[in-house]
Amino acid sequence: MHIVLVEPEIPANTGNIARTCSITGASLHLVEPLGFSTDDRYLKRAGLDYWHLLDLHYHKSFAALQQQYPEGCFWYFTTKGGRPYHQASFGENDFLVFGKETAGLPKELLAANPDHCLRIPMLGEVRSLNLSNSVAIAIFEALRQHNFPNMT
Repeated sequence: MHIVLVEPEIPANTGNIARTCSITGASLHLVEPLGFSTDDRYLKRAGLDYWHLLDLHYHKSFAALQQQYPEGCFWYFTTKGGRPYHQASFGENDFLVFGKETAGLPKELLAANPDHCLRIPMLGEVRSLNLSNSVAIAIFEALRQHNFPNMT
């Protein structure tokens, strides 16, 4: 399983997501530009001592990521998604894609992939969940569908 963060802005969120990836075995893909340095102390602190377990990849653009994985199945998490995430059937090597904290994923990307846009149900009074919470919800649903492979 792969988690993709497109232009993440908050180091603590990315650190928390790195920790989640480390404990689930998911690869983490960071698409530039990043809103912080990967040497940031808040990033490292949030990930604690799990960094050595993380399968981390950097990409200059989302297009570069897609070119590297041409057969990849990409799921786009957005508050604008038409289908709830739990109705999707995730493959073992799918890419779960999340946008930056302040703007989400680019509208063009969502418009080009409407059948793969997913949302996490929530009350309408709030804009969205925290990015690291959204990633945790998504990855654990995807892993649940595969009976949590290699996890105890």
